[in-house]
Amino acid sequence: MRLQFEKGECEMLFVIYMVLGYWAVGRTLYRNYAMFGSMTSIVCKKLVVGVMLGWILIPIAIIRAILGR
Repeated sequence: MRLQFEKGECEMLFVIYMVLGYWAVGRTLYRNYAMFGSMTSIVCKKLVVGVMLGWILIPIAIIRAILGR
């Protein structure tokens, strides 16, 4: 069985994945760090890391949020 997505659905899922990845990076990797630089460079760095490592960071961040850590 293969999932079939329309063009708009696939783009919406990717935007949701990007937002969740950005959130997860802030909750896991950059949790106790003070980041210096321009706002653009910080956001871009977190977005890239979130998209690349979101598949592992999103579940970890959700588990931490549920457990309260």
